[in-house]
Amino acid sequence: MTTTATGLRSLVALDVPNPPRALRFRLAAADTATLNRREFLIWLRNPAFIFFTIVQPVMFVLLFRYVFGGAISVRVPGGYVDFLMPGIVAQSAAFASFATAISLARQLQRGVIDRFRAMPMARSAVLLGRLTADTVRLVVTLLVILGVGYAVGFRFRDGAVPALVMMLLGVALGVTICTISAYAGLTIKDEEAVSSFGLVWLFPLTFVSSAFVTVSSMPGWLQAFAKNQPVTIVIDEMRSLALGGPLALHAWQSAVWLVGICAVFVPLAVRAYRRAT
Repeated sequence: MTTTATGLRSLVALDVPNPPRALRFRLAAADTATLNRREFLIWLRNPAFIFFTIVQPVMFVLLFRYVFGGAISVRVPGGYVDFLMPGIVAQSAAFASFATAISLARQLQRGVIDRFRAMPMARSAVLLGRLTADTVRLVVTLLVILGVGYAVGFRFRDGAVPALVMMLLGVALGVTICTISAYAGLTIKDEEAVSSFGLVWLFPLTFVSSAFVTVSSMPGWLQAFAKNQPVTIVIDEMRSLALGGPLALHAWQSAVWLVGICAVFVPLAVRAYRRAT
């Protein structure tokens, strides 16, 4: 009996070879698309989530444009609204990563990821599906913000191509911070704790930057951090693209920061996902 069972196990192992790499990629892409569809259906059935995701940055645009804008002096073409909008786009892209961390932590708490693991699906599809769905949501949010910005007086000063590159850079910033949020959500695993953690590090990173005021207006001891942190560098590049200005310095610095952060946190997020499940 033992010999027969051993023979059957060997036969099963021989009859189920590893699929070719190209087939594995196609299957992983199909699994990712399925999880994308799942996220989109959740949003369609809960439109309040998308509504409040968009309302918050719109409120920031109106608040800084009409409440604080008159008290903040900047020397850029078009005045404060043209200075403000690249910062709002970057801030909104960063804050959009909250949803990634909270969703992954919620799925861990409720056992959803454990159920995904039990299914015959690519493990990479869970993270890729989450990130790609959040990227689509981010693009929609930024387009709405840009429309509101145009309604309150913002204008691109350097043509359509730099404007498109500015928006793509904002999306790249959002996706990059999503990798950090994915790692945080999978590591902390608690929805409320993840929300608090996001406020602790994202608010200083976005407000202690050139998003809303010039760095030169800050105290000297704070300027060293504000000038050299990644959000400021990316915002300065986005502002140069929007208004016309020198691009070379902040372009390569932005690329180094974004690629470097992804190189660190993508493997960390993958490792946290494997340990979490």
